[in-house]
Amino acid sequence: MKRAAAMAFVVLASVSCGSGEPVASPAPATSEPVLNTSDSPAPVPATGTATAAPGKTAPPAFAAKVTKVSRDRLPYSWRSGCPVHFRDLRLITMTYWGFDGKPHTGGELVVRKTVTDDIVTVMKKLYDWRWPIKQMKLVDAYKGDDFDSIDADNTSAFNCRPATGSSNWSNHAYGEAIDINPRENPYVTASGSTAHQNAKKFTKRPLKGKGVVNPRDRVVKAFAQVGWEWGGYWSGTKDYQHFSKGGG
Repeated sequence: MKRAAAMAFVVLASVSCGSGEPVASPAPATSEPVLNTSDSPAPVPATGTATAAPGKTAPPAFAAKVTKVSRDRLPYSWRSGCPVHFRDLRLITMTYWGFDGKPHTGGELVVRKTVTDDIVTVMKKLYDWRWPIKQMKLVDAYKGDDFDSIDADNTSAFNCRPATGSSNWSNHAYGEAIDINPRENPYVTASGSTAHQNAKKFTKRPLKGKGVVNPRDRVVKAFAQVGWEWGGYWSGTKDYQHFSKGGG
């Protein structure tokens, strides 16, 4: 009787195991490290050593510092007779996202003190979007020469100069304009030409490319939200790099 009961138990056990997934035999203990796929600390193997999965370091948050600008920082871009005194200008030192796909600190723009909030608001959005800027130096790094600054694909703002092809002051002379990635966003005449050889392939819009501004894109909208207009909407001549307070 006992032997029959034991045989019945074996049969029932076999049927039960066959109705589910196969049960794997326990793996023998090894000294291999255990990989961690969660945010919790990796378990320590029997050997007493642990190998944690490498984590990704988040890029630094956007940062901007607004300070007064001294006269000696503007040896070429400001002079007596400019429509705005240098004491009414401000230096913004900020983070920007580079063409190399990395964050950069120490980008500099000089603008009128009344528009610093506008610029910081927009530049924070561009940084958070990882929208790239080639470089950001004062135009004084190019001795105030707008052509050289553009040729170097330099994003800049204040420069006490007349508007292109005019005897009137540019909005840059008031510290209320910025030129962004001027190689990728050139000044284009009504005939479709540009003065910069390295920008000739960027004269058409719309155009895909790193740091390119297009009609109705989020960069144009971000500036529009703070009351700045885009030169790409001008009739005839197009200035794709140019954003200014109230236009012009």
